[in-house]
Amino acid sequence: MTTAMFTAPAAAQPGDATARPITARRPRRANPLASARVQSLLLLITLLGAWEGAVRLFKVPRHLVPPVSDIGVALWRGLAAGPMAKDGFWYHGGVTLAEILLGFFVGGGIGLAIGIVVSQMPKLEALLEPYVAALQSVPKVAVAPIIVVWLGFGIGSKVVIICLLTFFPVLVTSIAGFKAVDPDRIDLLRSLSATPWQIFRKARFPSALPYIFAGLNMAAAFSVVGAVVGEFVGAQAGLGVLILQMEAQADTGGSFAVCVVLSLIGILLTSLLRRVQRRVLHWMPADSAQRTVNA
Repeated sequence: MTTAMFTAPAAAQPGDATARPITARRPRRANPLASARVQSLLLLITLLGAWEGAVRLFKVPRHLVPPVSDIGVALWRGLAAGPMAKDGFWYHGGVTLAEILLGFFVGGGIGLAIGIVVSQMPKLEALLEPYVAALQSVPKVAVAPIIVVWLGFGIGSKVVIICLLTFFPVLVTSIAGFKAVDPDRIDLLRSLSATPWQIFRKARFPSALPYIFAGLNMAAAFSVVGAVVGEFVGAQAGLGVLILQMEAQADTGGSFAVCVVLSLIGILLTSLLRRVQRRVLHWMPADSAQRTVNA
């Protein structure tokens, strides 16, 4: 074996045809249209433009389908009113938001607490399962007038209606989450002489968190619906009351504007929940919770 096999190849000379100038690659500029948020915004603008054009082109009566411009004017008028103005969005929106938050936290908290207890007692779960299924199948809209008769037109009746809507999603998903824990993890902790509380804290509860947050996300949407249903049945203030007043005045654009405010409240609640979920489930991939629930 000769030493020529270990010699490095000769460097390319300036006159060599194989020599190539080494240039740094320029970083590619990110296409702003590739962002999902930008695409979603463009889709919204397109749909609103099509709505405005179709209403004006076909001369649809404003009391049936208002143009987007009327909705925007009504939205600006309601937001520009004072915080305590009875015809503005801030006063009624504050009442509805208080109902939503109270009902969401109370209903979700009770559902989670009962889910924890039931998941640890299989006999209790078998005993309560038919009653939970029966209560869940009862239409809450039919029960809402009875609750208003019992508790009056105040905020209490709206909170109870929202609790009925938010209780069951959290209960069902939390029970499913506590059942989805890996049995090998339980056996490992038991082999290390872990107490039942340590097994719950180290294995059962972390494994159930993706399911619990899925139930809370559903409960957040249901809480907005429950607040409006309760205000439709009977209330003294709230965005549902404002919708009824505007419909009585044939102000369809104002009614749509209130629906926009309700949608923004729902989006805000869902965004806050997702931020909390990312903080709590920082040890999981971004889409792992969704894959787990859909499995």
